[in-house]
Parts: sequence; C-alpha cells; structure tokens
Amino acid sequence: MLFQRIYEEGLSQASYFIGCQKQGVAAVVDARRDIQVYRDLAENNGMEIVAVTETHIHADYLSGTRELAAATGATVHLSGEGGQDWQYGFDGERLHHGDTLELGNITLTALHTPGHTPEHLSFLVTDGAVTDQPGYLLSGDFVFVGDLGRPDLLDEAAGGQDTRYEGAKNLFRSLRNVFLALEDYVQVHPAHGAGSPCGKALGAVPSSTVGYERRFAWWGPYLEADDEAGFVRELLDGQPDAHAYFARMKRENRDGPAVLGTLQELPQHSGADLADAVTAGDVVLVDTRTPEQVHQGTVTNSVAIPAGPQASNFAAWVIDPEKETRPLVVLAPDADAAAEFRDALLRTGIDTVSAYTDTLDDLPLTVPPRITPEQLQTASDVTLVDVRGKSEYAQEHIPGAQQLSGGAALWRLDELPRDSTLVTYCQSGARNTVVASGLRRAGYHVLELEGSFEAWQRSVAAR
Repeated sequence: MLFQRIYEEGLSQASYFIGCQKQGVAAVVDARRDIQVYRDLAENNGMEIVAVTETHIHADYLSGTRELAAATGATVHLSGEGGQDWQYGFDGERLHHGDTLELGNITLTALHTPGHTPEHLSFLVTDGAVTDQPGYLLSGDFVFVGDLGRPDLLDEAAGGQDTRYEGAKNLFRSLRNVFLALEDYVQVHPAHGAGSPCGKALGAVPSSTVGYERRFAWWGPYLEADDEAGFVRELLDGQPDAHAYFARMKRENRDGPAVLGTLQELPQHSGADLADAVTAGDVVLVDTRTPEQVHQGTVTNSVAIPAGPQASNFAAWVIDPEKETRPLVVLAPDADAAAEFRDALLRTGIDTVSAYTDTLDDLPLTVPPRITPEQLQTASDVTLVDVRGKSEYAQEHIPGAQQLSGGAALWRLDELPRDSTLVTYCQSGARNTVVASGLRRAGYHVLELEGSFEAWQRSVAAR
C-alpha cells in the first residue's frame, strides 16, 4: 500500500493519496483544488487515480474533488448522510455508513461520524495484502490529534442557528459509538493540523492512534464518565474566530466548485503596460512582498498579501470574489513565483489572477502610513482596532482597543466608524499589513501601528 499525506501549511490542511501498488490504482481523499501534486504522485508510482472522495463539505478551503475527477476520469464519491439539507448539489456516487471502496487489495470503509457537520464521514483503511483488519482511520474534521472538530462552525460562518449544541452531542455519540469501538492500534490521520481554526487545540503531530487519543485527549475523561453535558460545555468553550470567507467555501463546496481545467501560463506585463489600467481601477495589483518591503512603497490601491504559507488564507480575508471581479495582477519576481501564488489563491476560490509583473516602475506609488507606539500615546480622535484572534485579545491587548479579527474585518465594516482614523495592529505586523490594505481599499483612513503589539509591549516596558 502507498499511503501519502499531502499538507498545505497555510490552511493546515491534509489530503491523502492511497494506492494499491499491485493493481496500480489509487484514491485521493480531501483533495485541494490545485491538483498537480496528486497527478505527479500517480505518475511517479505508475498508478491511476480511480476514485476521489472527501470527508465532508469543507469550510476552510475549496475542494479539488471535481477538479481531480475531471482531469483523471476518476469516480466521485460523496457522503449521502446528514439529511436532505446536507446533500451535495453535484453528481457523485453516494456513500453511507458501512459502504466500501475497493482499490485492488485496499478497502476504504465509510463511517458516518457527525458532529463537526451532519454529513461527515471518516474512512477506515484496510490493507488486504497484510490483514483483513483495518489499520488506519482518515478522520477528516472529526478527531484531530489532541482535539476534535468544532461543532459551532455552522453557526459562526454558515448562518446556522444554535446548531452547535446538537453538533456537540453528535460528536459525543460519534466518539462513543464509532471511534472508541475501534482497536487501539488503529492509526488516526486527520484533515487538519496545528493552526487550523476548525478546532481550538490541534496538535502539530501529523497522526495519532485511537488508543493514544482515548487515553490522553482532553475529552477522554468525559467519555469514560459518560458525561455528555460536561463534554459539551468544554468543547464549546473558547473556540477560535471563524473566518468570514468560510460561508462562501461552504456554499461552493456543497454546490460544486467550478472546474478550471488546464491552467495557462501567466503573461508578464511591464509597469508601463499596466499603468493606465491600475490608475483607472480596471485591474487590482496584489503586492506579494514582505510587509517591510510594502512599507517602503507600494502601488496605490493595491492589496498586500505576502507570498508564503499563509497566502491562501490572507487572500480570502481581503478579496471576496463574489464582489471583486476585476482581474488581479500579481507583483512577483518571476513566472514560477507568480504561478505558485495563483495556485494558493485557487485554494480559496479566487480564480481571477490574470497576469504578473516584476516591477513597480511606471506605476502610481504610495507609502502606507504608520504610527509609532510613542506617537500613539498622544494621538487623539483615533479608533484602535486589534485584528488578532479573540483568544489573543483576551490574553492581553492595548487598552481601549476593540477586537475585530482579520478574517472577519472586511465583512463587519459596520462596526468601524467612517469618521475616525483607524489605528490597527496584530501581534508582529504581518496580519495587520494585509487587513489595513483591505480597509484602505474600502475607504477607511488607516494608520498601522509600527511593530504592532510586540512593539507596544516593548514601549511599555521601556517607560
């Protein structure tokens, strides 16, 4: 058996390639939308991808199930559980509790494990070349290493009304009736790792076992005592902020993400080529440089999204493709970097990157304004906005600041005054640069706190 984990750091998202080497067939579970990594795995191992499936209707990234099936001819398999309101809106063979997928010597068995979402499936994997007993569990967003999938996300990001309580009770039942019924040696491979907002305390270790989680996870004592009420209270307490773009991901993943097909190479433009379109607002320039470089000067009305692991996430904070339909032009050092950045944006459904440029020459420039912690002490008529998560804010924040997490700020503009200068900060400055660029494009006058919260702490300590 070939068992390969593919991990996307920015979204803390894991997908899995599982293949039978004897028969040369494979399945992919929870694929992301830029699919070349799976096709390369199949080609390098002499395998054909014959099945694609997913554990649930994802909220934090756009699924690549349809994309991969269209490219390979693989059969789509989708959960048929969860009731009428949780049925997928596109074609695929429906899976129910106990149904199996056969891949040569390998068997994937679907287990209905509701709680995070009503339709959620986990997949037991049995390597028939070795044993007739399952040895692996693809747990999706049901069980993480040291934690569980949050049941409140449907309320927080998808418009649900108090679904969290029933979801939490369903998680308790799924643990008791399904997960803890498995042998202790079964390996647990979740769909997310540390940093994902789909849980509150995810471990950084990529996998665990049923026995380890049974004994050491926070929820173990509640299950052992059959304390559902205590479990629900603890599970729902202290969940992190949900990003506003999750609602769009839920809709698109339910209805079926658009199939992109073969992506063309991005054309390169000079600054002179772009100057008129940028000035007229016909295109949006995306500055992918570091925050330090952006603060030395950037294109007027551009959006700042630093290239790197967080690009997928940050882009969805400040670009809503349902409203922003203008072409995006990426500032990047070369074609490969521009293509990598485009792929990152595809993962959160931003499909409008049309070209790239490697220069700021001939483009209208501005220097994003900042304020130092010392200047903040005497500033008046400003509104201080903390764009960190609510748990960070609760631990310590600048007195007088309101909390509005970066992943929600552009969707909650009614909470920000139009007639006041905003002073925004995060922990060290990266998130702040992204959010501030979005707020400026929304018409706000924004000063970024230089050095953000860490600089403020140093300033206070030095007084």
